[in-house]
Amino acid sequence: MKSVDARPYPYPFDPRHTAAVVIDMQRDFLEPGGFGAALGNDVSRLAAIVPAVGQLLHLCRTHQIALVHTREAHLPDLSDCPKSKRARGHLSPGIGDRGPLGRILVDGEPGSEIVPELAPLPGEYVLRKPGKGAFYGTELMAWLAARQITHLLVAGVTTEVCVQSTMREANDRGFDCLLLEDATQSYFAEFKEATLAMVRAQGGIVGWTATVSELRRALEAA
Repeated sequence: MKSVDARPYPYPFDPRHTAAVVIDMQRDFLEPGGFGAALGNDVSRLAAIVPAVGQLLHLCRTHQIALVHTREAHLPDLSDCPKSKRARGHLSPGIGDRGPLGRILVDGEPGSEIVPELAPLPGEYVLRKPGKGAFYGTELMAWLAARQITHLLVAGVTTEVCVQSTMREANDRGFDCLLLEDATQSYFAEFKEATLAMVRAQGGIVGWTATVSELRRALEAA
């Protein structure tokens, strides 16, 4: 067993039964011309966490912790995209429309791909999800159960939407989740801080938070 000096109290975990879920580090959210930019956001805020997420990937690969990479992307015919989701915000271009990175949030388009710096390695699980949470409409639960995973290290974007949704879904399914503070980000600084506070409130009602450096120290401890 290992233990991270986390908040609100230490996070014990067994790397053999732990997986890291890296959420939506894709071009549509991190690069100009994608969905994040179409919403009017400063995408450089999200791109800034690429080094920390890269460090997390390296730690997991070094210590043989299973890795899951998620991408929010819809089928080309948008049959898995509710009309309400596509209509929300009256965006132009919006989901399914053509933009500088191809059709926005559509599987197979350049914008739906994970940024090159964080590209999955062969054998790592790449999960396409149609919703915000990683469990909705996917095979994630079955994949984790088959590997006897009980603990999740969570990173990615955005903190208050897809990341928090996934953590809450995981919490209801019995997983103990650690959110890596410097490997997650929001387009809004106050939203990230509020989410971190909500996650670890009331004795860790949703989970724990810690930095990548704190995770490294735990993994490298004798």
